[in-house]
Amino acid sequence: MDLNLRHAIMQNVANNTKEQLEDTIEDAIERREEKYLPGLGVLFEAIWTHASEQQKEEMLDTLEQAVKQQA
Repeated sequence: MDLNLRHAIMQNVANNTKEQLEDTIEDAIERREEKYLPGLGVLFEAIWTHASEQQKEEMLDTLEQAVKQQA
């Protein structure tokens, strides 16, 4: 079976509104089930590839702080 997970996930949310995308992300995080991690990864990949260098720096700063708080 040839399944392109990235494509399937992006097709699933292609027509979602901003609010629906937020609900999808919040729901995946609240459920804390590992099966949602690939989907969140694909969504993050989309964010990262479309972000400016300044936005990437801001995300990295936020991520660095979050990782340090989790340690």
